[in-house]
Amino acid sequence: MNVSEAIRTKRAVRQFAGTPIPTEDLRAIVNAGRRAQSAKNTQPWQFVVITDKTTLTRLSSLGQYAGHLAGAAAAIAILTPDPAQRWSIMFDAGQAAAYMQLEAWERGIGSVPATMYEPEAAREALGAPAEWHVNVIFSFGYPANPEDLTRPPRKGGRAELDEVIHWEKW
Repeated sequence: MNVSEAIRTKRAVRQFAGTPIPTEDLRAIVNAGRRAQSAKNTQPWQFVVITDKTTLTRLSSLGQYAGHLAGAAAAIAILTPDPAQRWSIMFDAGQAAAYMQLEAWERGIGSVPATMYEPEAAREALGAPAEWHVNVIFSFGYPANPEDLTRPPRKGGRAELDEVIHWEKW
């Protein structure tokens, strides 16, 4: 799969089959995030891979729309320094997240983010040091419905390019 195809076909997957993800695939997914560009090459991230069902269930209760974590084969938390230090920290984390999701998609693994509404509880659940922040955790897994990997985009799912593009000035 080429990059353009991955971007065009990527879908959010919230329901997962019970199939575990091989460790080598999880390592490749995290490695894709590690390879993401970052401001001044600061690489302001650490990653926690979670496969323990008890932890996944606990984390699923820490965000209003995080329930999908409980059914995921794995989750990856992106930990950052305090995002208030500089705006690029969350931008860089977003780059890492996008790379990981595209790597997973190429491997037939779906994903979706979960915002942690209780970031301190998430940090504690993961045993992370106090100076690291947990704002988002991504669910990963093989889709419960394998057709999710090949279904075409829904009509009207995205604004048309000409509706959002401006040349030189607004």
